[in-house]
Amino acid sequence: MVDADAASPTTDLMVSAITQAIAAHPPSLLETHSTVEAVSIDTLSPTNTEKSGDKYLAFTLNVPDAIALPEASVYKACRDVRGLRQVVEQMGYATGAGCFWLPLVLTAKGPIYGEVIGLAEEYKGKEISEELSLLNLKYQQPVHLADAKRQPLYHLGYRLLQYLSAPPATYLLQFGFKDEKIVFDRLWPYPAAPAIASINIQEPDLFICHWHCLTAKPIFDLTITQPLS
Repeated sequence: MVDADAASPTTDLMVSAITQAIAAHPPSLLETHSTVEAVSIDTLSPTNTEKSGDKYLAFTLNVPDAIALPEASVYKACRDVRGLRQVVEQMGYATGAGCFWLPLVLTAKGPIYGEVIGLAEEYKGKEISEELSLLNLKYQQPVHLADAKRQPLYHLGYRLLQYLSAPPATYLLQFGFKDEKIVFDRLWPYPAAPAIASINIQEPDLFICHWHCLTAKPIFDLTITQPLS
């Protein structure tokens, strides 16, 4: 499921990536004649989602409350950016706008932390705040952070996933820095637009990771195959 007004080359690339992941790693219950299709969120209703027998992957936060998805409570919490920031502030972290993303691949055995994603050079300094604006940017992975920055970031991600009772999936923790300290922005409960930076760079890429998490396939490690020079 995608937003009705989110058509863009980036959206097409995201849909293509998850489609390829599903085709390459089908679950045993997926029959050979099954197809994968991107559908606009505004075409769905509780009636047609419950009766169709189809399985839905939401690549938007704008999932109506009436549509019952297993991860609906997490999507709702992530949609409430202000509320989630208040939770993080109570954990002792600063909050505000950020333009870095930490991949959190939450498997059944626990989280695996990916290399940080940042904006491509030509987009650095731009202000971003909404998902649709993310679709108009370009990204790069990895962004190297010192261990003194990575460890608190990992700790925040772990605590946040625990707080949300988050199910296995690939998440992106959006953050920034102020005076060298972490500033939490928001959490994406699926591989949002910045995840495209992992395609052909990280093995497995974040879309394959997402599908593996949803279908209980093991993920042992995340490897950068083409590090930036």
